[in-house]
Amino acid sequence: MSEHSQHELHEQHVPTGHHPEFSRRSLLGQAVLASACGIAGFSEHLATKTAFADEKQPVVAPATPEEALKVLYSGNSRFASGKSEANRDMNRVRAVAREQKPFAAFLGCADSRVPIEIVFDQGFGDLFVTRIAGNVASSENIGSLEFGTKILGAKVLYVLGHTECGAVNATMKGTDVPGQISGLFQYIRPAVKSSGGDLNKAIRQNVLNQAILLAEASPVISKMIQRKELIVAGGIYDLGTGVVTAVDLSLG
Repeated sequence: MSEHSQHELHEQHVPTGHHPEFSRRSLLGQAVLASACGIAGFSEHLATKTAFADEKQPVVAPATPEEALKVLYSGNSRFASGKSEANRDMNRVRAVAREQKPFAAFLGCADSRVPIEIVFDQGFGDLFVTRIAGNVASSENIGSLEFGTKILGAKVLYVLGHTECGAVNATMKGTDVPGQISGLFQYIRPAVKSSGGDLNKAIRQNVLNQAILLAEASPVISKMIQRKELIVAGGIYDLGTGVVTAVDLSLG
C-alpha cells in the first residue's frame, strides 16, 4: 500500500445517486507486404508493426468524479458484453509497482463470484478495493476507504452489492450460524427490517444504508463530498448477467 500523499480531495447506467450533497435524504488488420528488399527487411518491418499493434495506450486517469463514475459503468458494459480490454499485463504491473493512484475506491462483498476489477474491466492500480461479506461499512473498512480516497486520491467511493447475497439472506433467516459470522448481522438488520421479507429489496437497501454510513460516520469522507472532490455511488451486480445496476442513493 503506497504512502505517497495526494492533494486533498471519478448507464445501462449513470446513477442518479452520485449527488455530491450526500445526506440521509440525498445522498461511473493491417496487412504487411514483402518487397524485393529481402527477407531481413521484411522481418524487421513485420516486427515493428506487430509491436505497435500489441502496444496498449497509456492509462489516463479520469479528471473528475463524474468522469470516473462514467469510466466505471463503461467498463462494466464492456465486461458484460464480452468485450473486456483492461490493461493487466506485466508492463502495467511494473508501471504501478512503486506508486498507486486508483481513481475509484470500493466497498464490496467478499463473494468469490464478484471480482470487482474484472466486473468493471479495470487493471492493476485502477481501483482501491475493500471486500467483506455483506459489503458492510465496519470501522476497519471505513478507515481503509478514507486512505483510498483522501490519501490515494480516488474520486468515486462505490458500494457494490450483488444478487443472492448470502450475508443478507442469512440475516433475513435469522438462523444460528457458527463462529463470528453473526457479527455482520448488526450492520445488515436495518435493511432486512425495512424489506418486508423481500431479499432483493433488502440487498438494495443494504447498499443504500452502507453508503449513508460511510458518508456520515467519516468526517474525512463527508468533507470530500461537500467539496465535490468525491462522489459516493452504489449498485447491484447481477450474478447471472454480469451487469451492475445503479442504486439511487438520493432515496433515503
